[in-house]
Amino acid sequence: MSKQILITGVAGFIGSHVAQALLARGDMVVGLDNLYPYYDPAQKLANILEIEENLHDADSFIFLEGDICDPLFVERIFAEYQFDAVVHLAAMAGIRSSITNPALYFKVNVNGTLNLLEAAVGKASPVHATRPMVRNFVFASTSSVYGPTKQIPFVETDPCTQPLAPYAASKRAAEIMGYTYHHLYGLNFTALRFFTVYGPRSRPDMLAYKIAESIYKRREVPLFNNGKMYRDWTYIDDIVQGVLAAIDRPLGYEIINLGRGEPVLLAEFIRLLEQEAGGKAHLVPTPMPDTEMPYTYADISKARSLLDYQPTISVADGIRRFLDWYHQRVIRGEREALLQKCKSGIR
Repeated sequence: MSKQILITGVAGFIGSHVAQALLARGDMVVGLDNLYPYYDPAQKLANILEIEENLHDADSFIFLEGDICDPLFVERIFAEYQFDAVVHLAAMAGIRSSITNPALYFKVNVNGTLNLLEAAVGKASPVHATRPMVRNFVFASTSSVYGPTKQIPFVETDPCTQPLAPYAASKRAAEIMGYTYHHLYGLNFTALRFFTVYGPRSRPDMLAYKIAESIYKRREVPLFNNGKMYRDWTYIDDIVQGVLAAIDRPLGYEIINLGRGEPVLLAEFIRLLEQEAGGKAHLVPTPMPDTEMPYTYADISKARSLLDYQPTISVADGIRRFLDWYHQRVIRGEREALLQKCKSGIR
């Protein structure tokens, strides 16, 4: 039976992939995004266009431009549609950027989440007595909440009380708030802690994208700690698999790691990218900032048990797929844009 699902952050990297997967299986998706210019909104609009171009049913996808920080706007959406589930992916992202503007990160990641939770349980609505509560709320969290933990691999029972940046602190706060709404209103709330996601439609500030830019456009990229950092690189298709399973399985209140469960040295990840691209990145040795964790490593036994989650894309295969997309969308896209300018007489 098809579902009606709200996705926040639908124009972004993960949101656009989740939307396509839900639409492909026959669900109806209402996608919300404010197109915030943390990076070029044109890339986000290209993601929306790609979703719309692949629709089997034009009525199955509705895109709404708006801000989760506006409680009245959020409530109007919930009053108009009867959602079976909310997939909350909208957020201010970026660990280091959060240091310069922590107030914005808490406004979006905490207060914005609060607006959605209020609407999901019907508490903010004058018709809450007649409008059913959303059955399931799936929240995008991050491995960054683990901070400087000594518990390797990272396990969900870790108290996560030492976030290293406002971004991580805001995500941990939203996880805790999800428990409150589960406790008070019975809302099913699953927080998925994503581990170093990469793949097609990556944000330009993500490392795989930055390394590709460095190789093909000779741009310098800082290399922290000479690449002696481990990351649990997880391909986007595996993440989407876990998100869809969480949508389909109301679990009460759960926090679940979604990673590959196989950390890879940063220097090795860069070597594989260079090997596949056939070029060298222009790396600048840089000390590791205080916001960075030297190691991320997901214990995914809980995801396997509760979600039947099984990552299948190797890092080598994921890098090939990412670079195929980069050539198609970025390199070819830029060439076609330049040709169009030349044809129209714009130099």
